[in-house]
Amino acid sequence: MNPPRRSAQSPKAIDSPVAESTRWFDPYLDRIPNGKSRLPFRTGALLYAQGQPSNAIYFIERGKVRLSVLSRAGKEAILGTLTAGDFCGEGCLSAQPLRVGSAKAISPVTAVRVQKEAMVRALHELHPLSEAFLVRLLAHNIAIEEDICDQLFNHSEKRLARALLKLARFGQDPNTPAANTITPNISQEALAEMIGTTRSRVNHFMNKFRLLGLIEYNGEIRVHPALLTDVVLSD
Repeated sequence: MNPPRRSAQSPKAIDSPVAESTRWFDPYLDRIPNGKSRLPFRTGALLYAQGQPSNAIYFIERGKVRLSVLSRAGKEAILGTLTAGDFCGEGCLSAQPLRVGSAKAISPVTAVRVQKEAMVRALHELHPLSEAFLVRLLAHNIAIEEDICDQLFNHSEKRLARALLKLARFGQDPNTPAANTITPNISQEALAEMIGTTRSRVNHFMNKFRLLGLIEYNGEIRVHPALLTDVVLSD
C-alpha cells in the first residue's frame, strides 16, 4: 500500500467560511423579549414535520439536524445537515403556510424557537440582526445547494468525507490546526443518516480513512486536511 499522502497547502473551505462564533445569534435573540423558547430534542425527535403549520424559525445552539423532504410515493430525499450556529424553518418568514420538509435531530439538540411574528418584528426593529441574518441566510442557501449536489452526484465515500470535514469545521477558521476534532462526538448511525447510506458502509469507509491516515478514530474523530485533497477533491 502506498503511504498516505499529505498536502502542504491549507485546505480550502468546502462550505461558506464563518469567522465569528457559531453562536452568532445569541446577542440578537437576547433582545427579543417575547415569542421565543429554548427547547431540547432527543436524537430522532422532529423539530417540525412536513405538512405542519410553518409558524416559527429554529436557531440551533447544540447538536445536529437533518433536513429532508418526502415525496407522495414515500421516497425521502436528504436536503442537508445543520449544526450549531445554523437555523431552519426560515420559510415561515415568507408566504409558506405549511412546512415543505422535515427537520430531525440526529444527535441531542438544543434549539431556540422564535415565533414568526416575533422574528418578523425583530428583523424590522433590529437592523444589525437583519444584516447578520441576511448574510447567514445566503450562506445557508449555498450550503444546502452544495449538500443537494453532493447527494445527487457523489458516491457515499466522498459524501462521508465531505460530511466529516464540515463537522470538523475545516475552512471556517483561519487558524485551523493540523487535525480537527469533531465535537460533540457523532455516531456512525448519525453519519449514515446524514449522507443517506447504511451504517455498515460508513464503518467500511471510516476504517479505510483511518488506515490511510486521513482520520484518527478511537473514541473521538480527528480529521486531517488530507481527507479533503485525497478524497473530496480527487477524481
